[in-house]
Order: sequence, then C-alpha cells, then structure tokens
Amino acid sequence: MGDDSEWMKLPIDQKCEHKIWKARLNGYEEALKLFQKIEDEKSPEWGKYLGLIKKFVTDSNAVAQLKGLEAAFAFIENAHVAGKTTGEVVSGVVGKVFNQPKARAKELGTDICLMYIEIEKAEVVQDELIKGLDNKNPKIVVACIETLRKALCEFGSKIITLKPVVKVLPKLFESREKAVRDEAKLLAVEIYRWIRDALRTPLQNINSVQLKELEEEWVKLPTAAPKQTRFLRSQQDLKAKFEQQQAAGGDEADGDDDEVEAAPVDPYELLEAVEILSKLPKDFYEKIEAKKWQERKEALEAVEALTKNPKLESGDYGDLVRALKKVIGKDANVMLVAMAAKCLAGLATGLRKKFGTYAGHVVPTILEKFKEKKPQVVQALQEAIDAVFLTTTLQNISEDVLSVMDNKNPSIKQQASLFLARSFRHCTPSMLPKSVLKPFCAAFLKQVNDSAPEVRDAAFEALGTAMKVVGEKAVNPFLADVDKLKLDKIKECADKVELVGKKGGGGGEKKEKPAAKAPPPVEAPAKPSGPPKKAAPAKAAGPPKKGKPASAPSTKSKKASDTKEIVETELSPDVCEEKAAAVLPASCMQLLDSGNWKERLASMEEFQRAVEQMDKSEMPCQALVKMLAKKPGWKETNFQVMQMKLHIVGLIAQKGSFSKTSALVVLDGLVDKIGDVKCGSNAKEALTAIGEACSLPWTAEQVVSMAFTQKNPKNQAETLNWLANAMKEFGFAGINVKAFINNVKTALGATNPAVRTSAITLLGVMYLYMGAPLRMFFEDEKPALLSQIDAEFEKMQGQSPPAPIRGTKKAGAEEEGDAAEEEEVDGGAGDIMDLLPRANISDKITLDMVSKISDKNWKIRKEGLDEVAAVISEAKFIQANIGELPMALKGRLNDSNKLLVQQALNILQQIATAMGPSLKQHVKTLGIPVITVLGDSKPNVRAAALSTLNAWVEQTGMKEWLEGEDLSEELKKENPFLRQEMLGWLAEKLPTMHTVPADLMLCVPHLYTCLEDRSGDVRKKAQDALPTFMMHLGYEKMSKATGKLKPASKDQVVGMLEKARAVMPAKPAAPAKAAVSKPPASSAPAAKPASAPARNQSPSEDFSEPEPKPDTKKAKPAGPAAKKRGSMELKLKGEKDNAKQNRLSRGTPSSEQGVAGKKPPVKAGAKDEEDKSGPIFILVPNGKEQRIKEEKTLKILKWNFNTPRDEYVEQLKTQMSTCLAKWLQDELFHFDFQRHVKAIGAMIERMEAECEAVIGCLDLILKWFTLRFFDTNTSVLMKALEFLKLLFTMLSRKNYQLNDYEASSFIPYLILKVGESKDVVRKDVRAILTMLCKVYAASKVFPFLMEGTKSKNSKQRSECLEELGCLIENFGMNVCQPTPAKALKEIAVHIGDRDTTVRNASLNTVLAAYNACGDQVFKLIGNLSEKEMSMLEERIKRSAKKTPAASAKQERPQREHPTNPSATFLRKPVQEEVPNKLSQARAQHAHLEQLAPSIPKEFQLDLDVFENNHTCASDIPDLVQHKLEEVLEPVMIPERKMSSVSPHFDDIHNSTASTINFVISQVASGDINTSIQALAQIDEVLRQVDKAEAMSGHIDQFLIATFMQLRLIYNTHMADDRLDNKDIFKLYSCIIGNMLSLFSMESLAREASMGVLKDLMHGLITLMLDSRVEDIEDGQQLIRSVNLLVVRVLEKSDQSNVLSALLVLLQDSLISTAGSPMFSELVMKCLWRMIRFLPQTINSINLDRILLDVHNFMKVFPKEKLKQLKSDVPHRTLKTLLHTLCRLTGAKILDHMSMIENRNESELEAHLRRVVKHSANLSGLKSEKSTEKGALRSDDKVIKAKVSDILSEIFKKIGSKENTKEGLTELYEYKQKYSDADLEPFLRNTSQFFQSYVERGLRMIESEREGKGRIQTSTVIPQHSTDSYLPSSSAVPISSNGEDLNAAAYYERLKILRQRRGLENSTPEEDRPPFSSLRPSVASSTDMLHSKLSQLKESREHFQQEQSHSHSPTRSSSPASNLDDLKKRLERIKSNRQ
Repeated sequence: MGDDSEWMKLPIDQKCEHKIWKARLNGYEEALKLFQKIEDEKSPEWGKYLGLIKKFVTDSNAVAQLKGLEAAFAFIENAHVAGKTTGEVVSGVVGKVFNQPKARAKELGTDICLMYIEIEKAEVVQDELIKGLDNKNPKIVVACIETLRKALCEFGSKIITLKPVVKVLPKLFESREKAVRDEAKLLAVEIYRWIRDALRTPLQNINSVQLKELEEEWVKLPTAAPKQTRFLRSQQDLKAKFEQQQAAGGDEADGDDDEVEAAPVDPYELLEAVEILSKLPKDFYEKIEAKKWQERKEALEAVEALTKNPKLESGDYGDLVRALKKVIGKDANVMLVAMAAKCLAGLATGLRKKFGTYAGHVVPTILEKFKEKKPQVVQALQEAIDAVFLTTTLQNISEDVLSVMDNKNPSIKQQASLFLARSFRHCTPSMLPKSVLKPFCAAFLKQVNDSAPEVRDAAFEALGTAMKVVGEKAVNPFLADVDKLKLDKIKECADKVELVGKKGGGGGEKKEKPAAKAPPPVEAPAKPSGPPKKAAPAKAAGPPKKGKPASAPSTKSKKASDTKEIVETELSPDVCEEKAAAVLPASCMQLLDSGNWKERLASMEEFQRAVEQMDKSEMPCQALVKMLAKKPGWKETNFQVMQMKLHIVGLIAQKGSFSKTSALVVLDGLVDKIGDVKCGSNAKEALTAIGEACSLPWTAEQVVSMAFTQKNPKNQAETLNWLANAMKEFGFAGINVKAFINNVKTALGATNPAVRTSAITLLGVMYLYMGAPLRMFFEDEKPALLSQIDAEFEKMQGQSPPAPIRGTKKAGAEEEGDAAEEEEVDGGAGDIMDLLPRANISDKITLDMVSKISDKNWKIRKEGLDEVAAVISEAKFIQANIGELPMALKGRLNDSNKLLVQQALNILQQIATAMGPSLKQHVKTLGIPVITVLGDSKPNVRAAALSTLNAWVEQTGMKEWLEGEDLSEELKKENPFLRQEMLGWLAEKLPTMHTVPADLMLCVPHLYTCLEDRSGDVRKKAQDALPTFMMHLGYEKMSKATGKLKPASKDQVVGMLEKARAVMPAKPAAPAKAAVSKPPASSAPAAKPASAPARNQSPSEDFSEPEPKPDTKKAKPAGPAAKKRGSMELKLKGEKDNAKQNRLSRGTPSSEQGVAGKKPPVKAGAKDEEDKSGPIFILVPNGKEQRIKEEKTLKILKWNFNTPRDEYVEQLKTQMSTCLAKWLQDELFHFDFQRHVKAIGAMIERMEAECEAVIGCLDLILKWFTLRFFDTNTSVLMKALEFLKLLFTMLSRKNYQLNDYEASSFIPYLILKVGESKDVVRKDVRAILTMLCKVYAASKVFPFLMEGTKSKNSKQRSECLEELGCLIENFGMNVCQPTPAKALKEIAVHIGDRDTTVRNASLNTVLAAYNACGDQVFKLIGNLSEKEMSMLEERIKRSAKKTPAASAKQERPQREHPTNPSATFLRKPVQEEVPNKLSQARAQHAHLEQLAPSIPKEFQLDLDVFENNHTCASDIPDLVQHKLEEVLEPVMIPERKMSSVSPHFDDIHNSTASTINFVISQVASGDINTSIQALAQIDEVLRQVDKAEAMSGHIDQFLIATFMQLRLIYNTHMADDRLDNKDIFKLYSCIIGNMLSLFSMESLAREASMGVLKDLMHGLITLMLDSRVEDIEDGQQLIRSVNLLVVRVLEKSDQSNVLSALLVLLQDSLISTAGSPMFSELVMKCLWRMIRFLPQTINSINLDRILLDVHNFMKVFPKEKLKQLKSDVPHRTLKTLLHTLCRLTGAKILDHMSMIENRNESELEAHLRRVVKHSANLSGLKSEKSTEKGALRSDDKVIKAKVSDILSEIFKKIGSKENTKEGLTELYEYKQKYSDADLEPFLRNTSQFFQSYVERGLRMIESEREGKGRIQTSTVIPQHSTDSYLPSSSAVPISSNGEDLNAAAYYERLKILRQRRGLENSTPEEDRPPFSSLRPSVASSTDMLHSKLSQLKESREHFQQEQSHSHSPTRSSSPASNLDDLKKRLERIKSNRQ
C-alpha cells in the first residue's frame, strides 16, 4: 500500500514509465483524460509525451497496454506533433499489438494506424505495414493485411499507394497459412474495387484456383466507382463536400468527383521495371551477325524471352535496337524478321515513352519491310509499328511515313495507310492539326486513285478515320477534288470506324492518355469549325479569338471558299455575249467595239451604271469581264476609256461572285497597265478587289509571275509596290513565299534601279511578318545588295505588322498565326521556316561517313565530323531525315577527346539552324544527350553545350524537352556541374512558357534534393529555379510533394517554398495578342505594363488565353504616363526590389511590384507629402458591380480559400489599384507590418470624409482585411478590428446593406478570428458581429456562424454558438436557416462536446430557442442521449427561475436591435432583399418615426402637392419607386437565405407582420416539407386565442397561399408517382386543420374577401370530388373533414362575400363544359344551405352586391337559357334565393338595385317586381311599412318556433371547452338580433359562476365589437352596411362603398386613416360615388393581391401618421373638421384625375 502512495504522487509522464504496471495503467488513464482536455493542438504539454507514445503501445502488461493504446490514440488524434512518432509507434503496433489475443487491442492498433494516415503520414504507415507482412507470426501478417485493406477502403487509392501493395500480393497468395491467403484475397478484392482490370496483369501468375476464386469475387463487385469516405486533415473541404452529398442523398454533386476519379489506373504503373540489358547473352551481338540462321534465331529467342516482361528498366538500348533493325531490314529469313519485329514490339511496349528516342530509326525500316507478303511477317511488323507509334508522336514519324506513301510497291503503300488509320484512332483533334493532316490527306488522295484496290481501300479507311477523329468540316477542304462516289466511300468508312474507335479508345491499354481522351473527338470538331462559318459572310476582321481551336479551321475555311470559286467553268464567247446582253443595255453592247472613242466611253459609262445597279446573284462576272476584254480590250488606246474599264473590273470583283476563272481573263491586262502613269492606280485598285475576291496569295502569285514574264521594268516595279502595300492591307497569312521568291531574286538582279528598290521595299514588308529567317533566302546575293537589304530590315526592326483591314479569310488565318505563337514560342517563325526550300541530305550521309565518325582513331573521327559539317553547310536548309547521323553524333557527345565533343556540339548547332522546326523529332535522340554534356568538368565544353541547347530550343520550343522522364533522369544524376547548369537553364526558360507538360512534376523531387546538395552553387541555382517551377505547378502541388522528404529536410524545403512563393513570377500573357491589338507604335515595351495586371489576375494553375482581354482594358485607364514610368522604373530597380522583397511579401514582385516597392529614401519626404494630399479612396462608377459580374462569370478568382494564395493577393492588388491612392496601396501591400498599421490609421482618418468612395470599394477593403486575419501580428489585428468597428458603424448610419458578394468574402474569415486565444480580440470580433446584423440580414449571418461551429478550435465553436444564441434571442426562431429543425439539430450536437465552454454555449443557444418557441424545441432538436437531454432539461429548469426578471430586460433588446437594419430600407437596397427590408420597415415604425427627418419618403403621398399642382395628378403612380411585387407573391417563394430578420411569434407587436408574410409565402412552397412546417407554425398561432389576432390582415394572403397549395397538390403532387401518398395526406391534413382553426374564429373568417372565397371553395369542392383521394388510406376521413370545413366556411365567413362567391362559382361552373356536373351540384347545395341561413343573416348581408351578382348571372343565363340546361336545379336555386330575399325584405328589395346599370333592361328587376307584387296581394295590399312589419312578424313566428333549439345549441357550445368562445359570440349575435329574447329559462339551472362567465363574455364581445367591428370590411369588395356591428347611434352606412377604382390608392389611404381614427361611419351618403364605377364583373384573388400590395407599400407611412395622431390630443378632439378637410382634398384629387 505504501508503494502505491509513492507512485500516486508522481507526475503523469513519470507514472507512464513506472516499472509497476498499475502505476503505468493509472498514468495511461490520466494521460488519456489530459489528452482529451488539451484544446490547443500545439500546446507544449504534448511535447512531454513524444518519446513515451511507443511505450504506451508496447507495454508488456496486457491490461495496461489496452489503456495505453487508448491514450496513444487520443494523443495522435489531438497533438500537432504526433506525426513525428509515426514510424516507431506503428512499428510497435505491428510487432507488439497485432499479435495480441484480445480483439480490442488489435482494433485499437488498427485505429492508431488509420489515424496516422489521417494526419498525413500514409507512406510511413504503409511502409511499416508492408514490413510487417514479412513477419513470421501469421497473426501479425493477417492484421497488417487487414489494416491495409481498411485503409484502402476508407482513404482510397489516391492516398494509399497501391504499387508496393500489389507487388507483395502474389507472395501472400503463396503463404502456407490459410488465414493469410484468405485475408490476401479480401485485400485483392478491395484493390480491384479501386483499380479494376489493372490488377489482372500483376496477378496473372498466381495459382489458377485462387485466380478463379478472385474472378468470381470480382464479378460480384458493383460497377460504380468507389469513393473515399475518410479524409486527411488537409482534405476538409472534400470531407464537407462528401458530407453534403451524403445528406443530399448524393445525387448530382457526385458528378464532379466521378470525373476526377474516372481516370483508370494504368496496370503498367503497378509493375516493377525489369533490367534486361545485363541479362542479354554475352555473345548476343556476335550471334545476331552469325551466318547461320539458327544462331541468329537463338540470339533473337533470348531477346524475345526478355522483352516479354511488361515493364522494362530504362537504359541505353541503342545497340540492341540497331541490331534488331538490321535483322528486320536485311535478314533474308522471314521467320527471323518476324521474331525481330516481335522483340521490337516488346521493347516499345516495355519502355513506352523511353523508346521514343529510337522510334525514328526503326519506323522507315519497318515500313520498307512491308513489301513482304507472308501474313505472319506482316502481322508481326504491324504489331511492332503500332507499339512504336504509342511511344512517339505522329509529327515525329510523319516524314518517314510520307516518304513511303508514293512507293512503287502497293503493299508498302497499303500498310502505311492502314498503319496511319490505326494510329489516327489514338489521336484527338488537337493531335491532328492542319499542318499534320494536310500532307497525309494529299498522299491519301493520290492513293485513292491508285490502280491497286487494296491501296485504294486502305486510303479510304485512313481518310475515313481522320474524318471521324477531326470531323468532316476539318477534312473537307482537302477533299475538294474528290468526286461524290469516293467522298461517299470515305464517309462510309468514317461511319464504320466508330465502333473500332470506341474499342480502340477503351481497350488500348498501352496508351494511357489517348485512351482516356478517345471518346471526345467526335464532338470536338464542332467547336473549331464554328467560327469560320460565321466569319466568311461577315467580311469583318475575323471572329473573336478562341485560342487554339479556332486556328486550324480558319485557314481551312479559306481553302473551302477558294475551292467553291474555282468551280466556275470557262464559258464560250457566244454564251458570254448572250449572258452579257441579258443584263446590259443593247446600246452599250453595240458600242463596246466602236471605232469612235467617245462612243466607247459612252458605252463604258452605261456599262458602269448597269454594274452598279446589278444584284450580286444576277451578275454574270465572267461574261462581263470577257465583254470588257473584247476588242480592243486591254489594247485600248484612249486612257479615259481604259480608266473606266479598269474601274469596272474592280466594281465587278467587289460586287459579284468573282471567280479565279474570271480573274484570269483580266489579270494579264491589269498587269500590263499597272505601270501606266494614267491608268496604274485604277489597275492597282482592280487588283486589290480581285485579291479580296480570290484571296491575295493566289492573286499575288499570278500577278508577280505575269509581271516577270513581261519585259516592262515599270510594270515589274509597280507590281512589287502593289504587292508590298497589299500585304499590309491583307496580312501575310497564306502567302506562298516560295511562289515568288525567285521572281524577287530576279528583281534584285534587275538593271533598272526602280525594280530593285521595289523588290527591297517588298522584302522590308515581308520582314515585318517573317523576321530574320527571310534573310536566309538571300545570303548568296552580292554584298552591296545584301547591305541594302539589311538596311531595309534595320528600318523595320522593332515595328509590329499592321492589323489587316481587308479580307475575312486573312483575318482568320492571322488568327491561326496568333494561336500558333501562343502555342509555341517561335511558332510564327516556324511556319515561315517551312517555306524555305530544304534539301534531303540523307543520301549524302553515307555509311562510310557514319563509320568514320565511330572510328577508334580520333583523327578519323574528326575527319568524319568535318565531312558532316561540310555537307550541312553546303545544303543550307535540310530536311528532317538525316539517316544514321543522329546515333553517330550521339556517340561523339561523350567522346574522350573534348575537341571532338565541341565539334559535335557545333554540328548540332548547325543542324538546328539548317533543319528548323522539324528538329523536334530529334529532341529525344540528340537533344537530351546535349544536356548530359552540361555535366562536363570543363567550362568551355559546358558553355558550348549550353549554346547548342539554346539554339535547339529556339527551333523546337521547350515542350518537347519537358515531356517524358528524360529531363528528370538527367537531374537525378548526382553531378554538381550538370545540376547547376541544368537548373540555371530551366530557371531561364520556364518563365517564358505559357503552359508546361505535367511531366515537369517528375523533376520536383530531384529539385528538392538539389536544394540540399553539398555544392553551394547547386543549392543556389535550385533556389533560383524554385519560383519558376512554382509558377507552373502551383504552391499546393509542390508543397504536397514535400510529403516524401525526411522530416528535417521537409521543414527546410517548406521554408524555401514559402520564400519562393513570395517572389514567384507571374505567367506570361500571350504576347502575340497584345501586339496585334495595338497600333504599330505601341510595340512590345509599352505593352508590358498593360498586360502585367492581366497576368497577375489569372490563376496560376489554369491559365486561359481569353482571360487577359478584359483585364488589359481595365489596366489601361492608368494612363500613358503610368505605363512609361512603370517600364522605366522596372528596368532601373526591378532587381533591387526583388532582393528586398524576398521576405514574405504577400504580393508578387512582378513588373508592378517593382514600381510599387520602396522608393529611394532620399526623395521620400516632399514627394510623399504631395501624393498624400489628395483623396485616398477613389470612387469608380459601377466598379463594384463589374467585379461582382466578373466573379460570377469566373473571369476572376472567387474569394474562397483556407489560406490566401499569392494569386488572390495579386488579384486584389490589381483590383485595388484603381480604387486607392497609389501611396496607400504601396503601404497596404508592403511586407512590413508597421506600414499596414500606418495605412489603417490613414484609412480611419479619411473614412468619414470619403464615405461614398469607401462604400464604392467596400468589397476590396473587406477582402484586404481578411488577409490581415491570417497575419500573426497582434498590433495589426487590433488596428484592423478598430477600423472595422468604425466602418460598420458608418455603414449602419448610412443605412447601407452589405450585398451577398461582400458578405461571403468577409464574414467566414471574421468568424475564424472569433476563436482567437486573446480575449480582447474575441471581444472585438463579437462586437463587430453584432454590428454586422445592422447592415446584413441576421438570417444570412446565421449560416456563416453555423459553419463556424464545425471548426476544430473549441473557442471558435463556443463563441459561434453563443452568437447564434444571441441571434435567436434577438430575432426569433425564423432567423434559423435553412430551417429551425435542421439548425437546432446541428446546434444540439455540441451538447455532447468534450469541451465545457462549447457544451455550455450549445445549451444556452438551445435555451434561447426554448424561450422563443417553448416545448416545440424538443421536437426540433431531434434525439439526444439521456445524459445530454438531462443536461438540457436541467438548464431549462434553472433558467425558468430567473425568467420573470429577465423577460422585461429581454424585450428591449428585441425591439432595439433591428433599429438600423430596418432603417436601411430607406436606401434603395438590392432587389432580392426588398421583401425582408420592407417587413422590417413595417415592423419598426416606432423607431422610424424618430428617424423621420432624415428619411427620403419614397412612399409618402403628399396630398398638398396634388391640391395645388393640377398637372402632377397624372404622374401619381410613378411615385412608388420600388418594385415590391415579390412581397406577397406566393408563387415566388423567397429563398431561405433571404428570410428577414424576423422575431418569433411571441411578440404580437407589428414586427410579427414580416414573419407572418414570410411563413405564409412558404405555405405555397413546391416542397411538401416546407409547406407543412409553415402550416404548423400558422396553426400554432391560430390555436392560441391570444396570438390569433396576429393573423388579422393576413387572411386573404393566407387563403391564397392555401388554395395555391391545393392546386399544386391536385395538379402536380398527386400525379407524381415518386411522392409518398402519406406525405400528401399529411399536407392535406395540415391544410384542412388550419382552415378549420381559422374558420372557427369568426372575426378572422370574416376578413376573407369574395374573390379569395370563390377560389377557396373551388379548391375544396374539387378536392371533395377528386377520386384519387379516395384511394389514399383514410381518404374517406379526409373528404369528411373537407365537408365539415365547407360548412364552417359557409357559416363563419362574411355572408355577403360567401354568397357572392358561390353565385360567381355557379355561373363559372355552368359556363364551363369541361367541369364535372357534380361540381355545380355541390355549389348549389352550398347555396341552398346559405338560403336556409338567410333569415338569421339577412341584416348583415349587402343586398346591393348580391343582387348585382344575380343580375350578372341572369345576363349570362337568361330564363330561357337556364331552362335549356339538363338540370332544372340551377333555375330553382336562383328562384328560391330571390323569393327568400323578397320574403325577408319585402318591397324594400327594389331599393337595393343601385349597383345595376340600365335597371330597366335587367331581367332581375322584372322578376323581383313580380314576386313583390305577388306577396303584396297575399298580405291584402297593405302599405310598405305594414308589409315590412308583417314580414318581420311572420319571420319572428318562424324563429320563435325554433328559439329553444337554437339557444340550447348555443349554450351547449358555451359549456364545451373547445367551442366556448364560438358559443358566446353566437349568443351575443342572437341577443343583438332578438333583443327581447328571454335567456332566463336557460340560465336558471346553471351555477352562479357560469352565469357571471356568460355575462362577462358578452360584455367583452360587445366592447370588442364596438372598437374593432368597424374595420372588418374587405379591402377590395365593399360592403353595403355593417350597421349591426356599430353602436346604435351610427345610422349611416359605411363609406367603404365609395371606392373609385381609378383612385384606388388614395381611397385606401383615406379609408385606413378613417378606420384608425374611428371616423369610418361618419361620411355623408351623398359623398359616395356611384356603385357602378366600382364593381368589375368578377373579383378574383389576383385583384386581392394587388390591393394587398398597395396596402403594404403605404403601411409605413400610415403607421407614422397614426403614431403622430395618437399622441396629438388636439386632432383627436376634432374628428369632424379633420374629416371635412380630407373629404375636400379627396374631391379635388378626383376632379383632377378626371
């Protein structure tokens, strides 16, 4: 016991190491508790246990070990440093836990491994588990396999690297232990789920039985792609997305993920590479040369066996490939040829891209060998060439294939075409650009006409495949001359290809990328071929550039149009004359060849007039030009006639469809006259017109050749001048330089100086487009001439070519040039280099020369190299085919003699210049070996290698060099010279590239190794290269790649990455575009500053070309001065600034930052003061709107990140540059935090003065502050929070409302700070959040806070929960989004949080909800555990004791809090927020009144203005400036996020209105659950008598929403099979329940207007007749409820309204033939019931209205028509109604027809007179008075007979608990009607209490009626009289009858004022306008909506006025004068309007 007490005193960490197991157990238990308590994952406490965790898991005592494992798990889950323990702990788990017998121990061990994976340590865990597979204990092996399987199942194949696992699988299947084999099988099944068939290859050699079992299991697996279900800590965004998908049922959102994960795993990647070169037989090279074929066969068999390995180690296979190539090319034994081909295929398949180096050598040989006829040889060769193709690109082998396409041997041609057809299937449209396709199509077209059918078929197949891949439009231009039959054949082949293509796409396992891309080619062509179509007819400057796709087809379309024009056949002279005569005047035709020049001139004038008037379609161009060429034609001697003639040619070319055939008629003549002094200009104009019609390239070619066949030097000179000018006008695209370069050379050698000058000028223009390569054509010229040419070129230096102004096609083609330049740095030059005449030197590179180069004697080697150099320099320009030379030169690059190495490098440089762009295909063979030379120890050799490398890159671009693994393999070599040179070279080249191949990523691990290289130079170069890698790969990817480094290295590299991130250069914007779009003067240097912002704007990962356009425009306003200053300062101080800013500056020191950096300290003083004097915030009109628009269209990055990346900072910097003073921006983006503090101070000073501008750039200011939230400096943070508090105060004062764009880019980041550890910061953030609700709807702030509760930071969770509680307390339950139930469920989850503060905060928030909605909160929060529920109940009990005191306090904040939000309505808010702001405005009228002086009263109706200004009357409707239609539009249900800051139902002051509006709008929701929830809320209000009054004024709105929902159920929900009938039944039940509650309250029921009641009754009767309802379970019960409801509606509604509604409904149902006859029957039943009630209700009925309705009914259905109906019931019903009315009112009824126009014509009046007369006769013809009395008396008799029944019924109701109020109301009304009724008999037997209760109830109803009864009338349909509701003194009918529809708005205002002041009944009768002006035929609910709307619009005004009235005793004391005044005003308004 003593021992125990000793160790009990020890600290926890020492207990954990104690030798007594109990001590350790206790230590582990305490450690577990401690680990769960520590909130901060970076707490120093964790460090104490770092070394102990391994001991926790390897404890020798099983009991202690179990607790140790739990503690270790808690440590790993919560400690930031846990990752450091991974290796040792997992190793301990594998060795000491997985062998334990207890299942719990193993389970914990597995959980620990999985938790390590979650904290980003997957690789270490995986390595340890794989090591565990070698353990001798099978238990451990099984546990390791199981853990691997679980990890893969949960984390997926992206996190668990499958390659090492797959590698050990076969070995596991061989285990002797069945348990291991079974577990291995499960693992194999799991792996198969993720990688599918890729697993088959590695497992092909396992036991066949096992394989069969696996196959069976694999078949059972679901085909859907598996999904990652557990996520790393860095994947929280994915986790959130996954959880959302799970919540939403995971339907649509899955799409994105599927696309990402759809890329199938390549089995090749899972295989281990095999090294075979060392395994070749030692005598292989001798045997392969042996004379005996058997020996050669042995050698090949050995190779074949080795090449069967599916993946081969890279190495130098050059000799082996040469040997195999020799066998294929030279061996006479065809069997050996087939074997060698198989070996080559095996090498290509095993090496993949690494074989690309050798592809160019073997392809020609294989193609030549296709002359063999034997099928097995041909098949082997096909397999070989197909395998080789997959290792290279089509461009690289195109020349080799084209060279055999016109071979004499048909088999070779056939096989070449078939090979291309197969190859095309692997291509995408982008892999088959025009430049590649064109030569192939030309070759195929020759073969299409070949004599051998097999060749033709192969060509058709190849063309068909090409057509399928790139689309018909792209291929058609090349098929212009193909006849229809052949074209059909090609199309047929294209159709057939489809199936093969799909197979090829899916099954080409060897080709990863193309296989994945195979399906798109079919749709893709639509994109590229779109633009030219539109462009051609438009004749504009070409379509907007769409990047690369547009490039190819633009020239194709040109070709296509050319071909169309060529079609015109030449017409005979007679036909021409005939056609011309048809369109030309006869006189003109006769005088064309007149001998008199004047007559010819007159004829020409007529000719011109005719041409000008002619329509394009009618103009026979060829006939007309032939008429012009008719004698004397172009030999015309009179210059006036000639000028006219030439002018007409131009006209015809412009106006008509001018073909090349027509052009050829006139060109000769035009060229002849081009040098003429008088006619030359006309000739040039005509030529230009022809150039536009027939394309400049063709015209130029013809004209130049014609000019140089003549001897006239003047013509030659002028032709060249014209061409120079035309090139500028048309652009250079499509010009065939070769076609006239010889003529230009001739011109340069001409004796006439004018010709030479013109030629040099033309070369100058060509130089603008072609650049330096043009000079190569003229290097042989004399030095003097060459110097002239150079001088001309010098002049053009630095100029950019002008934008073309003519020719649509040219613009399109120029586009192609641009796109090419974008795609490739030297693309433009490349195209022109293609034009140079190139020599084929392959035959000059003899075998002898090659063997010399490889000789053992260095002198002979040198001799061979000299010969090669001589051949190349002699040829000048060479073709890509250089025979065996590459392999020979490659050998010389590692020559022991350094002189020869340098000479080889010089030759390679020479080859680069001579070969031009086609050098690309030699990059892998010769280029990469040049990089190897960079590792030479001699500096001069390295320098030579570098210059060679640059010469090559100039021709090829960088793309080819970066593709594949070659570059990374070079960087891998541990040669410091190689590394430093190579990194330096990459650092220079990468920034110039727009995009890079993904393979660049392969270099990153080696780059990280270089960062820690022993050599300082290598480290420095690696650091310099880091930012250039990052600009392409992005920080995220590079940071992720550090995961594989050792911990020490990782920290160092991550630090360097951070530094590199700060100085990362921006990607270059496409320079071609900038140049073209600007005039020539603004050349490259000026363009830089403009394009810089654009560059910064674009995200570094996904750079897209079109993006810079808008940004460039945006940057321009900076003005020319800024540009100039920018570029100058850039040059002077860019480097300096970069060095200064190397520390972590948030911006990128690009061109701008140089400018924006520190200024030299000397100038600072005076200049800065000047700068700072002006405004610091600049108001940019519509700037914010533009930014919102750009973010929506994704033109700029959405402000959404976990930590701000540089591209965000750069984007913000660019955007702020236009809105802030320059000095302020410099301060804001400075790397020194003190400058930030200073800048915030300046902003605080100027905020008030420049508030408008601050609001204009508020979004940017808030974004900048979000960046500060990520800073660690407290002083900046405190200053920032100070500014924000002042800012929100200012915004609140200005009534500004944040828009969603501003809120979403600021609030989430502010909420991050609410979890700050410093109290002072948290306090400020909470204060800001409170202010925020004044400028942004609380219901919108709510979701952001909910998101904050998901944080790992417990402080943040608790603060967010507290804030949520405050929101619910201040704004009620409706603030909860998306619904109170969902929100509270999420909040309640935190009651079980392990952190006390979070638990308390959660309980407080639920308590706030409880205070708002009572016990309903228990339903809303869902199921809680017992413990949590007891905590909650305890908290609620505790708070109940404090409530009485607290409630008074609570009420004030509730009303005060939203003061400002409501005031904001006065500013014009964002449209979508209007409804909520309106609700708030109405709700808070009391506070508005205080603010009144500053309020612009948009809705005030100033009656004085109308009184005095008569002209103004007509403009009245325009006063209302806001579109508020959405307020009550039930169909347009507001989105949740828009819900207003609405208090809960407990407050029954006016703020409830907004809430009720919102809830009612949700009743009509299309979502059943939303509707049910809304109905439940309304039901709650209706059921509580004290709260039900809140619904007053909303009844119509509610009923409209209800019958809309009924209509929706009837039309949509009932027809939807997917919906559950129970849900529909539930919705019906809710609706009917609500209606019953509503119509049990007479005061509310009477508010329902006629139009609404009509629609409601229609809905209910339709429901009763719906046969589908009967099919629902309990359907009969539902119909009975509806029946009951209909009765209730008839009883409780306003009787006039309901009677009127039924009459209109009956009329409608009888008119409509489509409806059910049952419908009208039920309507009539309702009418009969109403007629039964008439004796009791007659006094409350507006007879005028009822009679008007009957009149309208009788107009539609006169007596005769009624009798014609099938049923006589309608007629009887109407008759009974009228008889009853007459019986009850007598002759007086005839006075109630005032609303009927033309009473005399009314059938009704005649009918009534008859009835009255009849009843008068019966009563003995007494006076009207006595009739009336008699009627009443007889009435009384009838009623007294029933008295006892009625009263006993009423007293029954009073006695029942539910209907007591209803009973009292009925008793009161009964007493009102029958004041002499004797109640004594009924009260006699009751208790005293009951009697007093009845009396008290009657008194209450009386006082209520007196106060409120006056305003119960409907707003739209006036009532005749409500006398019975008024005190007996009021005898005059109510004035609401007197509404004139034209002045509805004024009447309504006046009426509300009257009602409020109690003046409703005192208007004299004569002031009432006639009823006729009032009533439309049928009032519907739509009219109601409009009326409600106008009420709402004005309500705020009324409220203010009411308030002022109620506080003004003087006014209230003189109602009469007030009323008279109002009446006079009203009369004046009416007269004005008339």
